[in-house]
Amino acid sequence: MTKHTHHATHPDIVKRLKRANGHLLSVIGMIEAERPCTDIAQQLHAVEKAITQAKRTLIQDHIDHCLDNALTGSSDSPVAAEFKAITKYL
Repeated sequence: MTKHTHHATHPDIVKRLKRANGHLLSVIGMIEAERPCTDIAQQLHAVEKAITQAKRTLIQDHIDHCLDNALTGSSDSPVAAEFKAITKYL
């Protein structure tokens, strides 16, 4: 089993996901209250963006701190730098 490391970004990711969870619960309430579809779609979009950003931050943090050392042993590797650069487009 691989040991997982707590990274500095994890508390921010948890906050973002908790906020997204609150928004999602709000969306469910909006649907149940038969609110206008445009309002619901706007809130769903906000939830989706929050989750996507949390995922992106987690993946980039993992690459920056875990895979980099595993692949190269050094963050100065041009291959590692290129890999990090391309993941920003996830």
